Amino acid sequence: MNKISKNIKVIAFDADDTLWVNETYFRDAEHQFAKLLAQYETENKIDQELFKTEIKNLTHYGYGVKGFVLSMIECALELSNYQVNQKTIEAILTIGKEMLEKPIELLDGIEEVLHSLQGKYKLIVATKGDLLDQERKLEKSNLLKYFHHIEVMSDKKEKDYQKLIQHLDIHPSELLMIGNSLKSDVLPLIEIGASAIHVPFHTTWVHEEVSLEEKFKTNYKTINNITEILNFLR
Repeated sequence: MNKISKNIKVIAFDADDTLWVNETYFRDAEHQFAKLLAQYETENKIDQELFKTEIKNLTHYGYGVKGFVLSMIECALELSNYQVNQKTIEAILTIGKEMLEKPIELLDGIEEVLHSLQGKYKLIVATKGDLLDQERKLEKSNLLKYFHHIEVMSDKKEKDYQKLIQHLDIHPSELLMIGNSLKSDVLPLIEIGASAIHVPFHTTWVHEEVSLEEKFKTNYKTINNITEILNFLR
């Protein structure tokens, strides 16, 4: 396990699947999408093609529901050889709107942790996704009162965290990141000399998965419930 620096001044929380449920809704949407296109391909093939389309489009649309919807429409057109009907396109748009309107389901222990840490550390959100959607979710979550700063990032690579650290005017050793993705919330932080704690969520987007070699080449802390971080920080 990597040691948590004693110099921590800022604690950054990922949002989706760290503060609240998110990826589960994407899995449900993928299943609905596959049912809509069942006449053209198997569910497994549809999932594969949708994933390829999403990855191809990340540089255009970034992360979030809106880019996901555009990728579903593009994938539907290609899988149907551009024969998909207007009702199906409308149904895909409805899937996206329903995702955006989902209630916010906080993960167990989040508010207890934020309440305990508030005032002792500067708490921020550092998340990927669509700015409008993430702002909406934060507003609906009733968690905004705990955070000093909200950073919606286009990506979460080392250079992105270095920019965040410069913006916060702190040393890397003064930052602790907490999140569910090893690829986005843990490994880049350790590489730049910051601290990180991994809080796994029960489902992870394939794009966020890392190889076994990557998992084991770096030491990091993994906890099963967000409340366990209080054992390191109190």
